[in-house]
Amino acid sequence: MSSQPSWIIGLMSGTSLDGIDAALLRSDGEAIAGFGPALTQPYAPDLRERIRALLGKGGHEAGAVARLVTEAHAEAVAALLNRAGMTAKDVAWLGFHGQTILHRPDDARTWQIGDGALLARLTRIATVADFRSMDVAMGGQGAPLVPLYHAALARHAGLAPPLLVLNLGGVGNVTWIGDALLAFDTGPGNALIDDWMLKHAGSAHDEGGATAARGRVDEAALRRLLDHPYFYAPPPKSLDRNDFSADAVQGLSLADGAATLTAFTAASVARGLQHLPQRPVRCLVCGGGRHNATLMRMLTQQLNMPVEAVEAVGWRGDSLEAEAFAFLAARAVRGLSLSLPGTTGVRLAVSGGRLYQPD
Repeated sequence: MSSQPSWIIGLMSGTSLDGIDAALLRSDGEAIAGFGPALTQPYAPDLRERIRALLGKGGHEAGAVARLVTEAHAEAVAALLNRAGMTAKDVAWLGFHGQTILHRPDDARTWQIGDGALLARLTRIATVADFRSMDVAMGGQGAPLVPLYHAALARHAGLAPPLLVLNLGGVGNVTWIGDALLAFDTGPGNALIDDWMLKHAGSAHDEGGATAARGRVDEAALRRLLDHPYFYAPPPKSLDRNDFSADAVQGLSLADGAATLTAFTAASVARGLQHLPQRPVRCLVCGGGRHNATLMRMLTQQLNMPVEAVEAVGWRGDSLEAEAFAFLAARAVRGLSLSLPGTTGVRLAVSGGRLYQPD
């Protein structure tokens, strides 16, 4: 397989269920040679709710929803190619993560719906999918997979270690970049906050953290939330979106519940610092959570270090995970490792992914 840099489209739909991120990256799977356009295509409300109904359990609708998810990804690819002024022939591969509906690494189960073969046929582009199964089969957690891309970005930008990269999607996860890589899920990211806002205000999320900013953190509820065995377990460790419950804040006002759940996310990241080999010099935040000003303020207070959105170093926070799956697709087709013992707990560095040709 050629080691020359190629244009690759990465596709990511996270546990926040907001939609599909698509990004063009030029890479050989080791270094970054260029960035192309990126976009976000929201899920249609009906599809979002059908996915939500599958979370944590699957169901008889999984096959039909998987096809709809795949077709939505094909539409995102077409829109990105149009934006870039490119055709399918200009792209070597698609990196297709799929939509996670269940993640139970302790039971050796991780389930991302989406049909790689169908996506290859619809787009006429060779598609790499099923990034997590090999890691789980080899004793890993199957997550997080983005750390190798975080490290490549840090090298590309010439950033000094030790550095902490925090991704705040539905679940929070960190990558510690020092003389090695260490990564793990820290706890809830935006999922509990989003679900609280949807249930009590009919909003998809707390825009800018405005609701939480009006509220008061209920310290007793926060202590109950933090009294969870996950926070005492050493890495490697990873989570399902629904592993935490908002039961502790039931009965609080809309604003106080949002404030307490936002404080929970920040405090869970701070708890994770105890597992790092060395204190980072700064924390760079990607994912939707970086748009939540209240959460960013709480993180700065809890971590007691500079906390900045990744745009501060020129990275694209809204498309970073999509870029990562472009990068991982290039690694997969070359047989390079996608995960390491320090990132997922896999027994040894392992590759993965499955390649589907358009025909």
